[in-house]
Amino acid sequence: MNFLYLLVDLGAIAVPLLFSFHPKIQLYKRWHLLWPAIILSLIPFVIWDSYFTKIAVWGFTPKYLVGTYLFGLPIEEILFFICIPYACLFTYYCFRIYFGTDYKLKNENLITAIFLCFTLAMGVTFYDHYYTSWTAVGLVAFLLFLRFIVKPRWLSLFYFSHMFLLIPFFIVNGILTGSGLDEPVVWYNNAENMGIRIFTIPFEDVFYGMLMLLLNTFLFEYLLSKYPVAEKENLETVSVG
Repeated sequence: MNFLYLLVDLGAIAVPLLFSFHPKIQLYKRWHLLWPAIILSLIPFVIWDSYFTKIAVWGFTPKYLVGTYLFGLPIEEILFFICIPYACLFTYYCFRIYFGTDYKLKNENLITAIFLCFTLAMGVTFYDHYYTSWTAVGLVAFLLFLRFIVKPRWLSLFYFSHMFLLIPFFIVNGILTGSGLDEPVVWYNNAENMGIRIFTIPFEDVFYGMLMLLLNTFLFEYLLSKYPVAEKENLETVSVG
């Protein structure tokens, strides 16, 4: 089925795209900020992905692909960095409307510290495994950047919404890594990861996905902050209750 990966991408974005026009959400009014955030976030991940594909850290099973490649990657893989972030930013935006960016988890600093320590330990222990070490370096560096330089007020909201996003994450990544299939859509070289799987999903995917969505959220929030008047108008429009 050479449309499977494409269908996974389109399936992930279809409902969030449709509900972007819901009168209480109206995310389409933020597309001029959201799409640039997604495209800018896509660039480093496509470069990273392209290199890891070239050195066989991971790869793709051709029978699930339409056969069009760009930068050494299947077009579906590049669409992944558009469709999944859109779906996740849509969810984040819905939480943002309901709770506001001032939403605070009592243990936000503790959560950040746990992620930092665990990811750092993972990277140090498996320093000679490309996927593990690169993901650890990326997430630790970006969390430190956020925690001590940016100090975003939206970090608690991100943690909270991300907890719910892990459900579709496991569904999408489960399919891509071979759940229910005779071969995975995306295969991983276990010599370059810890060899620990959540069902069929490499453990590192949880942290890789978190890094990708943190970057998307950071850029989206940054762009939103540049248009405070327009943002206020939008919040008034979509206010619930």
